[in-house]
Amino acid sequence: MAQHSRSSSQSLSVLVVDDDYFMQRMAVTVLEALGHTGVVVDDGRKALDCLSKRRFDVVLMDVMMPVMDGLEALAAIRGREHMGSRQRIIMVTGHAEPTDRMRLEQAGADGYISKPIDIAQLLRELDRVMLF
Repeated sequence: MAQHSRSSSQSLSVLVVDDDYFMQRMAVTVLEALGHTGVVVDDGRKALDCLSKRRFDVVLMDVMMPVMDGLEALAAIRGREHMGSRQRIIMVTGHAEPTDRMRLEQAGADGYISKPIDIAQLLRELDRVMLF
């Protein structure tokens, strides 16, 4: 019998953090097509506010945004976590460089995908980050 990860077999609650309306809509459409639900905010400050009120299985966070960018929000989220309550965060960037994955993981990200969002890549990252 094949073993499926949580993202393949269960609906995930996903916070989508992106300032681009088209990317917000595309991310939510893809997530819904995969059986997940998405809530959208357009900057890192709003993501922090949203995360203080509600728990999400995973956050898809754009790196470059106004008000508070994704790296600042990632650092703030990691700074307020307590043992055993790590928020899973997949960073999303349009500037895909070979060193991005390592740089973002060193900053505290659990995963990384590039824009435009590729459904297969998103599925792989959701599966991978939901395993821990």
